[in-house]
Amino acid sequence: MSQHNIHKFHIPVLGTGFSIDTAVKVSKYGISSVISLVDDTLMEELRKHYSEKYNFEYVPISLKEEDARARRVTAYLNLIKEIVDIQFNNLKNSSLEENEEIKKYFDMLPDDSLLKKDYLLYVNADDKNFKKEIEALLRDKIKPGSIDVNIMTKLDKANTGPDDEFLPSEFNDAHAGLRGYANSKLESSVIFSAGMNPRLYGYMSSFKDFFPDNHGKFKKKIVIKVSDFRSALIQGKFLAKKGLWVSEYRIESGLNCGGHAFATDGYLLGPILEEFKVRKNELIMTVGEMFIKALNEKGIHYNENNLDYDLTVQGGVGKSTEQDFLIRRYGVKSVGWGSPFLLVPEVMNVDEYTLDKLSRAGVKDFYLSNASPLGVPFNNLRNSEKEIEKLEKAAIGKPGSPCPKKYLVSNKEYTDKPICSASISYLNKKINELKEKFDHTDYKKEYDKAITKECLCVGLASSALKVNNIETPKMSQAVSICPGPNLAYFSKISTLKEMVDHIYGKIDLITDPNRPNMFIKELTLYIEYLINKIEEGLIPLTTQTEEFFNTFHKNLMDGIKYYKNLIPDIIEETEKVKKKINEDLEVLENKLLSFVASFA
Repeated sequence: MSQHNIHKFHIPVLGTGFSIDTAVKVSKYGISSVISLVDDTLMEELRKHYSEKYNFEYVPISLKEEDARARRVTAYLNLIKEIVDIQFNNLKNSSLEENEEIKKYFDMLPDDSLLKKDYLLYVNADDKNFKKEIEALLRDKIKPGSIDVNIMTKLDKANTGPDDEFLPSEFNDAHAGLRGYANSKLESSVIFSAGMNPRLYGYMSSFKDFFPDNHGKFKKKIVIKVSDFRSALIQGKFLAKKGLWVSEYRIESGLNCGGHAFATDGYLLGPILEEFKVRKNELIMTVGEMFIKALNEKGIHYNENNLDYDLTVQGGVGKSTEQDFLIRRYGVKSVGWGSPFLLVPEVMNVDEYTLDKLSRAGVKDFYLSNASPLGVPFNNLRNSEKEIEKLEKAAIGKPGSPCPKKYLVSNKEYTDKPICSASISYLNKKINELKEKFDHTDYKKEYDKAITKECLCVGLASSALKVNNIETPKMSQAVSICPGPNLAYFSKISTLKEMVDHIYGKIDLITDPNRPNMFIKELTLYIEYLINKIEEGLIPLTTQTEEFFNTFHKNLMDGIKYYKNLIPDIIEETEKVKKKINEDLEVLENKLLSFVASFA
């Protein structure tokens, strides 16, 4: 896959603002990254910022203009591409002997890369004619990292026109974001996350860039983030029937990740990857038959022998040996490294206060919260700026936040039109209802639950504004942060070169020697998740909850058995590490069995 053949890793989307301009900082080095398309207001503010910085003309796109959201997305993505093209061309045409940027490009490549080996041949060569030949080869082979985008399929709010009437579905938030990307000059991938949106997927067939050209190439590729093989098969078939091919299935740990946590029913990362490995040909043949048929009906020729997809993975990876194992064992093409990059100011928009909090945070400072207005568990950092602001406002009797962006409005509990459950409007209604419904003790419990919601639309964008010195006088700039639990084991504020060296095993940035293997950490999180689910509200067990419990428990036990059998194949680790993995599995299995026995 062209996006991932320079490096073995990619930088996933982090919130709405932390990685929104990461491409400007890493693409010239061949590193791929992902831009969230949720916040067009932030994109517009950054488009103005970067236009001024690079002396481009800036013509604002007002929200009152027709199709403003899609046009903002297109304009921002085109600007990012233009900046990256300039950066990369300057780097590509610079002196291999003198320019530090092009040296950095090659220095950061993995040692087993053919391109890296050619570069070392160049560095060590004495013959001038030979050096010229290799230099020409090197310049021809280097390429920038892919500028990919992410669309959360469920953030597809319907919008209204000037007369407050609802606009057609193509003006919904996710639809407009997709159109903005489709109309951009990018040749990259769109990554769909948070589940299937049939109407949105159907809308994709309106844009020719998602279909193969006369040479069988896709200008814009489709990536689906999935939690299991079944989901990949369902979504792949749905798209194939419309002549759309999924070029990559991206597996993310349900709990050992940043941002929103879409937990599986105890189905663990290792067994998921194993199923994809074993059933790859089945997926290609089943989906491919539908794809070829749909293309033929559209009059598009495609060589069915070229049908393939890439498998990528992310969530909780923290060591080069873990990355190497995932690539060798499961054939993944790229491994996502997200949260550790939050400690790399050179790459991410993290303000000084939050950066200091992240670098000092330990295991107990990262937790799965109910802060998201979407009602989905949200990985959070204790005592973030936004959390402190939220509690201070509640303490003076003014809970909730204004709702200027409205990307997460979804609650219709008290209103005909959806509103955000973190908003002042919603919480005022909710608190009044709680006062009427509960006595003092129960009221306090329900009140505390209600005010946990945070304004993520503003909070996840604030750090990008702070870092780039963009003033928003009418809006709070308190920062929300969404790191994965894996960040607890890193504390050193690092450079891009240092983090890449860590990823490839040249140095070690892990500062907590007690960090467990990524599979062990995920298993721990799932067992804790199950226990909390039962203890916090599923007692007594009904028929429905008992089925959930039994399925979850069975999948965890199957996962433990799988990992025990897998240990001998983890050849990237030392015998000491493999022994520790086995011991941890025993402890966790006993913990799970003990908990289950208490309900027998």
